[in-house]
Amino acid sequence: MSKVIVQGERWFPSEQSFSDEMKELWGEWYCDSEVGKLRAVLMHRPGQEIEGITEDNFAEYRFRAPMNPEKARYQQDELANIYRDHGVDVHYVQGQRTDKPNAMFMRDLVFMTPEGAIVCRPAIPARRGEEKAVAATLASLGVPIIKTINGDGYFEGASAMWINRETVIIGTGSRTNESGANQVEAELRNIGVKNIIRTEIPYGSIHLDGYMNMVDKNKLVVFPWHLGYDCAKQLIDLGIELIEVTNIEELKQGMAINFVAIEPGKIVTPSGNPETKLLLEKHGVEVIEVNLDEIMNGWGAVHCMTTFLRRDPI
Repeated sequence: MSKVIVQGERWFPSEQSFSDEMKELWGEWYCDSEVGKLRAVLMHRPGQEIEGITEDNFAEYRFRAPMNPEKARYQQDELANIYRDHGVDVHYVQGQRTDKPNAMFMRDLVFMTPEGAIVCRPAIPARRGEEKAVAATLASLGVPIIKTINGDGYFEGASAMWINRETVIIGTGSRTNESGANQVEAELRNIGVKNIIRTEIPYGSIHLDGYMNMVDKNKLVVFPWHLGYDCAKQLIDLGIELIEVTNIEELKQGMAINFVAIEPGKIVTPSGNPETKLLLEKHGVEVIEVNLDEIMNGWGAVHCMTTFLRRDPI
C-alpha cells in the first residue's frame, strides 16, 4: 500500500465551544443564578491578618469595630459547617497575604459565570493584592479565569447579581467604576447574557447586596428606598416579585439581606433579624440562621464571605 504524503502543515481547529468542553477539560464549575442549588464555594478563613485590628486602626480598614479573631473564626466555621451539612463543597483560599484583614469577604474578589471566574480588582488600596492569592487558588482548583479586571477599571463581585442565565444587574458606585463595569459586561455578553441592567449604587450602599438579594427563582428581596426606579421597573417587567424589607435597623446593623440561597427558597442568613425572618417566611422562604455578630464588625456577613464556584442551572 502506498503512503499518502501531505505537503505542508495542515492544522484544523476544533469548532466545539468552550462551554461544551468545559466539564471534560476543566470540571463542573458553573454559576448562572444566585439561587440554583449550591454545590461549591470558595471562602477565606480569617487568619493572622485580623489579629492586628485595634481601636486605633479599625477605621482605616473600613471595619466598624475591632474583631475578636477566635470568635470570628468560630463564627465563619459555623457557616461553613452549614454549607457542608447541605452538601456544599467548601474550598479555602491558600497563601493569602497577612496584611489584608478584609480578605475574608470573598464575594468582592470573584464574580462567577457559566464559563469560569472573573477575578476582580478592589476599589480601596487596603484591599489591592488580595486577588493574587485568589487567582492562584482558582487555578489550583481548575476553575477557568475568563477575565481579570485591568487597566483603569475597578470592580467588586458584589456589584453584580445574576437574575437568570440571560439577565445580570451591574451596579456602579464607590466600589465599581464605568471601566470595570464595561469589562464585566463585555465578558458576560460574550458568554450569552442578553440583558444587562445597569444601575447606580446609591451613596448609602457600597454593593448591590446592601439593598437587594435573590431569594428564589423569581423573588428579589429589596430595600425599596435604595432601589432605583428604572432598575425596579425592568425587574418587574421580567416577572420578578420584589419583597420589600423596610426595617432599617435590621437591614443596616443586622445585615438582614446579606444572605446566601442554598437552593431556591432556602437561605442561610445572619441571626437577630426577627422582622425580616417573619417577612421571608410569609413569602414561603425557609430561613436558617447563623450568629455572625463578630464577623459583622468588618461590615460583612454571609453573602460577603461566600464566592459561588458551582450552582446547578435553574
